[in-house]
Amino acid sequence: MRVVFIGTGDIGLPVLRSLLESEAHELTGVVTRPDRPVGRHQCIQPPPVKAAVAGSVVPVLQPERIKHDDAVRQIQALAPDVIVVMAYGQILPRAVLDIPRIACVNLHASLLPRHRGAAPIQAAIAAGDRESGITVMHMDEGLDTGDIILKSTLPIAPDETGGSLHDRLAKVAPDTLEEALRLLAGGRAPRVAQDNALATYAPKLDRHNGLIEWRQPCDVIERTIRAFDPWPGAYAVLRDSTGLERKLKIFRGRVIIEAKLAAGALLASSSAGLLVGTVDGALSLTDVQLEGKKRMPARDLLRGSTWLENAVVVADRA
Repeated sequence: MRVVFIGTGDIGLPVLRSLLESEAHELTGVVTRPDRPVGRHQCIQPPPVKAAVAGSVVPVLQPERIKHDDAVRQIQALAPDVIVVMAYGQILPRAVLDIPRIACVNLHASLLPRHRGAAPIQAAIAAGDRESGITVMHMDEGLDTGDIILKSTLPIAPDETGGSLHDRLAKVAPDTLEEALRLLAGGRAPRVAQDNALATYAPKLDRHNGLIEWRQPCDVIERTIRAFDPWPGAYAVLRDSTGLERKLKIFRGRVIIEAKLAAGALLASSSAGLLVGTVDGALSLTDVQLEGKKRMPARDLLRGSTWLENAVVVADRA
């Protein structure tokens, strides 16, 4: 079949590479975001999807908005049998959904209808879900609301991070898509309507979402820290006795229910380690990175930063 791939995030790269190398399907085009300035020096760089097909003959379209008439006409000219979308970041208009001869399908990194939206991987870990997966669905004009073709399920490990689950889901996505394409080619692809009453939503995250709210239970905060590693990154803001504030990134924490600290209270000492109170105990911060320093165990940070013994956590800081 003739396939057009539409995507932005690197979770879709294994799917893209599988289509590029496929003998059963012809990748006739790729649609991704425009090149953007990146990093401290704001150098213009191509998105990962474009870089992945560099050196091939596959045409790459980079519209600012896919709903624009020029973009729709360019995709029509690629004459796809199927459009495959993964982590694109824009809702496709009806004009694009109607282009492929057979179907327009989306690969979503959750077990729909749970965790519709832009950040399903982080949402699943933060919520304490026992499993996640890839859902392949027929696309409609809603946000991850289309009829389901099939799902692949993965267990969520007790020490799972957003980064590790992202990579595991990316690896299973190509085989999941291949099975869906076989069903579509044979005219046997199911259309299982989602139960909207079971839907939850995972909105887009930014860096400010990483600020930890300590007036939550220990286990919720511990899961959130893992969910937000590496993006958007969990952190607290600490203020020393002189009023100087520093950002402390937090990569791991250990729940200590028996600790008696007020929510947001900081206890830093060589014997206790680095503890922050929650509503039902405390979290022992075990893997951290202080602003301007490298990532390290909290006890190593304490040995070189005695000011932490008199520091406080700044509450409700964006």
